[in-house]
Amino acid sequence: MGSIEGLERFDSPGKGRGLRVTRPFKVGELLFSSPAYSFVLSLSERGCYCEFCFTRKEGLARCGKCKKAFYCGVKCQKGDWAMHKLECSAMTAFGENWCPSETSRLVARILAKKVGKNLIKDTTSFWSVFWHILWFIEDVDNEKREMTESDIAGLHRFFSKHLELPDHKDLLTLFSQVACNGFTIEDDELSHMGTAVYPDVALINHSCLPSVIVTYKGTSAEVRAVKNMNPGDEVLISYIDLLYPTDDRNNRLREFYYFTCQCQECKTKSSDKAKLKVRKQSDPIEQELKLDAALDSVAPPSELLEMCEQSLDEMGAVFDDTNVYMLHMMYQAMGVCLYMQDPDGAIRYGEKIIKPYSKLYPPYSLNVSSMYLKLGRLYMGLERYSVGVGALKKAMAIMEVAHGRDHFYLTELRKEMTRK
Repeated sequence: MGSIEGLERFDSPGKGRGLRVTRPFKVGELLFSSPAYSFVLSLSERGCYCEFCFTRKEGLARCGKCKKAFYCGVKCQKGDWAMHKLECSAMTAFGENWCPSETSRLVARILAKKVGKNLIKDTTSFWSVFWHILWFIEDVDNEKREMTESDIAGLHRFFSKHLELPDHKDLLTLFSQVACNGFTIEDDELSHMGTAVYPDVALINHSCLPSVIVTYKGTSAEVRAVKNMNPGDEVLISYIDLLYPTDDRNNRLREFYYFTCQCQECKTKSSDKAKLKVRKQSDPIEQELKLDAALDSVAPPSELLEMCEQSLDEMGAVFDDTNVYMLHMMYQAMGVCLYMQDPDGAIRYGEKIIKPYSKLYPPYSLNVSSMYLKLGRLYMGLERYSVGVGALKKAMAIMEVAHGRDHFYLTELRKEMTRK
């Protein structure tokens, strides 16, 4: 990490490397912006976003050779060629059989930075940031290891023509590093756009009581304060969804990041009672199994929605509507309604979700702003302009802090609010 005014590295007790502020920062103030070390656009978003700058617009220019990648124009296409050439000819050669995972695509781009065979021994900021992940390689369970082996096989199959690949052990380490330290680039509604690595941002430790939030402007990550910070305060983000109770959060942290959070919220579990509100006592495990069964289903959308509704009826006999497991299932049901192009159904679930979300998530949560955005846009689409603008304004109030007032999402949102 280079020198960033107002920040410094330090050894965070019990956490290892971390960042802290050396001057005050106010809510909404930008701590720093970080360009991606490497990034990749999700295949599902091709044609909607420029591969190089992640700008969303109509009329993108298609790569003349592979016909798969899209760009704003010649400048972006030239800027991306060093990375796109890894895929361009292979996509043409393999045709429909070209199917590397997004992680394999990202790792290929990291290797194309020409770190060389000795990449694990490299002492640049990127590798030194991730060195501690080596300790956790042996802790990876069989399912994750099989997935990593599949990703490595895909790397060899689809990228070995253009890359000199490290040995298998080094690749295992690299994939584990990327899995633990990669960032999902999301849009204003938290839809997945791509994946990237940001070595400077990866220095930030986790807390269930975060002091900053990470948002994205193109392929760059921006870190802003979500609470007033004083000199010496550690910069902390949340690695996980904070809706869930303490035990669930820490299970997820152990599964994906190999540690248990020791923040004040995890020690006191002060929010768990509100998150697990019940109508009557019952065995919560049984209800959670029914939730998982519905989410894992491969049924058609109409059947999945019916399963969600049945689970909500059964769970609702035990759990209050504000219980996080009820909210989780309602969110899934809302997503199915959106997929089925049923705006009234989506609104019905969204209206049940938004008030508890506003209470259970921390201030300036993107989960809350994205829900207001979804509802506002649904209302506007049904010509319910007054209530739609009201929801969009609530989203904007959060986004002005999280994204910054000059972010293009805010510019577009202001335009949306004037359309009728």
